[in-house]
Amino acid sequence: MSENSPRNKKLSDDPELSDDALLQPRADQVYAQLLSRVGESSPRPRLEPTRRAAALLGDPQAASPVIHIAGTNGKTSTSRIIDSLLRAHGLRTGLLTSPHLSRVNERIMIDGEPISNEAFIAAWNDIEPYVTMTDAALAQEGEAPLTYFETFTLLAFAAFADAPVDVVVLETGMGGEWDSTNIATADVAVFTPIALDHVHRLGSTIAEIARTKAGIIKQGSVVVTAAQDPAAAAELSAKADSLGVTIVRQGDGFDVAAGTMAVGGQLVSVRGRSSTYGDVFLPLYGAHQAQNAAVAVAAVEAFFGDGTQALPLDVVEEAFATATSPGRLELVGIDPTVIVDAAHNPHGAQSLTRALEEFFDFDEIAFVVGVLEDKDAEGIISALAPKATRFYVTQSASDRAVSSDDLAYIVKKIADSDSTWEYDEASEALAAARAWAAEQPKRAVVVTGSITLVGEAIDIASEEGWKP
Repeated sequence: MSENSPRNKKLSDDPELSDDALLQPRADQVYAQLLSRVGESSPRPRLEPTRRAAALLGDPQAASPVIHIAGTNGKTSTSRIIDSLLRAHGLRTGLLTSPHLSRVNERIMIDGEPISNEAFIAAWNDIEPYVTMTDAALAQEGEAPLTYFETFTLLAFAAFADAPVDVVVLETGMGGEWDSTNIATADVAVFTPIALDHVHRLGSTIAEIARTKAGIIKQGSVVVTAAQDPAAAAELSAKADSLGVTIVRQGDGFDVAAGTMAVGGQLVSVRGRSSTYGDVFLPLYGAHQAQNAAVAVAAVEAFFGDGTQALPLDVVEEAFATATSPGRLELVGIDPTVIVDAAHNPHGAQSLTRALEEFFDFDEIAFVVGVLEDKDAEGIISALAPKATRFYVTQSASDRAVSSDDLAYIVKKIADSDSTWEYDEASEALAAARAWAAEQPKRAVVVTGSITLVGEAIDIASEEGWKP
């Protein structure tokens, strides 16, 4: 942090504000100021303004080594498992993910916990003068001010430097090359599976999208990649070769050796670069989560060295056992069963339906679905339809949500119109789906299609006590 940073005294020095909950209104005000900027759905393909503001702050992104994660699906789960592995090693971590489910604090994790309101406000106090200075300079140059995500990334880096943390785990917001997180230099650049998504921003082919995401690879990085479509694999290899850096591929340097169902999750065996970590319990469902765990192990092996030294098995066991991925095949209700999953593109929806087939024994499933306007709604519904008994179509409160009318039209083209119900309010769709599921055993409700809808469902489940 810059020596001239106008940091106020710690907010906890004020006895009237020692309870973090009392700081919520002030934290909400900071969030409102961030939201007043151009939103995440309209990112600027640029890095220079974020770099300029970071330099004024003393380049907090350089305060700790970085593991940087890009990809289309599995980024958040993989990031959280990496974070868990690092903490099990005794390291203090900073984790940046996006988007959030309920509160924005979830996006910035410090040592495994969401950032406190106090630290969130303090980080804003640190960066706000320099954000203002950068905005003014940009205006003089005829450039747009810093966006929401550019500013939020700066806030996260400031919070991590202030904590301080030993290592930062960064999930890209969109793409990679011009994503604002890419002002950091990755010690390890990690790639989860790359598929078609955000085609209006990243490109219309997997190769174009992979080329953009490959931008997080830097001189001196070690690259760790999940199994990829051949076009994506070629782009990642080309970038790594151009920089002369090591690339570790799933199926070659590491892989999932085995996986079996278990109560509350699965037992997985991961073959690392120097050892196999056998029959480790992972409290997450789906073969894709076993894949994410394997990528995470390879990334942490790379972080600690050249991959020739195995991680302690007890550390892997502790890390996996305590790993969480909220909103990903998460049980939020019982009697009837309600599961939420943040699948928001066809690739994610396919992973969801495979997991429902492999890990659960439901006779009938009602999908409560809502989709954002920049997503492939037809592709998502087509992936869900083979497992759907009913669709309860709705919309989240997001201003980017496809209207329930428009989405219902799409659903009825793909599924039986007699099994499709439409609700303007998510709460009404959830109530109707739960009422139907409660009529018979072995029925379930699955909420999916957008992260915003999943977040609302989690909040409603908590408020109404669906899972006592």
